[in-house]
Amino acid sequence: MSLFLVQMLNGLQFGLILFLIAAGLTLVFGVMDFINLAHGVQYMVGAYLAAMFTALTGNFLFGLLLALPTALAFGLLLEVLVFRKLYDRDHLDQVLATFGVIITLNEAVKILWGAAPLSVPVPDILSGSIPLIGGLRYPVYRIAIIIAGLAVGLLLYLLVNRTKVGMLVRAGASNAPMVSALGVNIRLLFTFVFGFGAMLAGFAGAMVTPILSVEPGMGDNVLILAFVVIVIGGIGSVRGAFLAALLIGVVDTLGRFMAPMLLRAILDPSTASQTGRAIAPMLIYVLMAVTLCIRPAGLFPAKR
Repeated sequence: MSLFLVQMLNGLQFGLILFLIAAGLTLVFGVMDFINLAHGVQYMVGAYLAAMFTALTGNFLFGLLLALPTALAFGLLLEVLVFRKLYDRDHLDQVLATFGVIITLNEAVKILWGAAPLSVPVPDILSGSIPLIGGLRYPVYRIAIIIAGLAVGLLLYLLVNRTKVGMLVRAGASNAPMVSALGVNIRLLFTFVFGFGAMLAGFAGAMVTPILSVEPGMGDNVLILAFVVIVIGGIGSVRGAFLAALLIGVVDTLGRFMAPMLLRAILDPSTASQTGRAIAPMLIYVLMAVTLCIRPAGLFPAKR
């Protein structure tokens, strides 16, 4: 029971990191109809910026606070220099161009920071662990990630649903030409959405630096999972991205934990362990297939 609780918390923490990445991606895809494969490298850049500023200041909190506006500025720079020119192109052009951005930025971080993984220590104030039932303990920093993810989710919900900017974003997603005809600078609105999405991805990257290695290409795998999140949740839906990210985080984590244990009932321990590790990563794609069979537009598709 205690191990199950630990794995549930790990799944929740993983799901909230996925949500921070997928929230920006689903807004960019849903509002701007723009396929940005380079969203994962913005997660990587956020991690490198946090590692660099933490090393310079000697304080993780200062490093995080400096990394966020820098990630926002970097995202806006990419939007102005590269992505803005792709909005009117077809999806194939967008995929090819943003894939080129992935390759370029992965090589750029190797030149700037080297190919060796970087590590960031857990801040002293968030080090240690708290007791759970059964004598097990859970790291305070992972609890902090869960709280930060939930807080960002709440702020994002209020921003999208309770503010004028959020109203314009939702209107732009439904009918951009009509919103533009009413005098709203739709291009500036899209730039805001893109920069905000880049900052969220950078925030996710910065938050994982004390628990994961910072290395080139670290955003490539999470990008695939982020796309699974927005497909299950419904393209353009922040609420759908939130629930789908939590679902995927829990299913993936519990699957990796429980699949080998369950298979030991019918297989020898070695075979069960190998088979379980092979089956567990498939579970989220099975979940996506089942979801699409039942609800082809996702759990909570954005209203058009």
